[in-house]
Amino acid sequence: MKRAAFLDRDGVINVEHGYVHTWDAFEFVPGSIEAMRRLHEAGYALVVITNQSGLARGMYTEAQYQALTHQLTQHLAEQGVPLAATYHCPHHPGGSVPALAVDCDCRKPAPGMVLRAQRELGLSLADSLLVGDKGSDAEAGRSAGVGRVMLVQSGHALSAADAALADSVHADLAEAVAHALAQPACPAP
Repeated sequence: MKRAAFLDRDGVINVEHGYVHTWDAFEFVPGSIEAMRRLHEAGYALVVITNQSGLARGMYTEAQYQALTHQLTQHLAEQGVPLAATYHCPHHPGGSVPALAVDCDCRKPAPGMVLRAQRELGLSLADSLLVGDKGSDAEAGRSAGVGRVMLVQSGHALSAADAALADSVHADLAEAVAHALAQPACPAP
């Protein structure tokens, strides 16, 4: 089984502008591409897991989300950063789109996206890491059994309670990756 780096999107990979759904509005957090490249070169499958409540709120369509995801995937591949997969949760109980205004097992803090990736990609969660910018990201990683959970401060403001859910807190993805790769490595797959 292989190990993965589960990465939240907004606030970790790209600057959090609120409901980013077009390539023109997508802005990488400085250092995030190089950090993902380092993870890939260290043998981690890169898996994006992102709540996209803007879909349930009717702020953008699934087609718009998929177009952005395609452009992101292509751009990263051109930079030597292949994504193994991207998973998103389109649900939110308070949404205005009836089919998506539901409770689900995929919206973080639920572990559904992580567990789906484990099944579909054959991942060892104990040997994996997760990087997010909210307590709900850390909760999803903990619930799923991810070996190392880190939070970054490049997205949402973290409360002391949120920070306590993580193994470590860092300024951004680049710092989190430098920390993770400097630690004793999980056994290689």
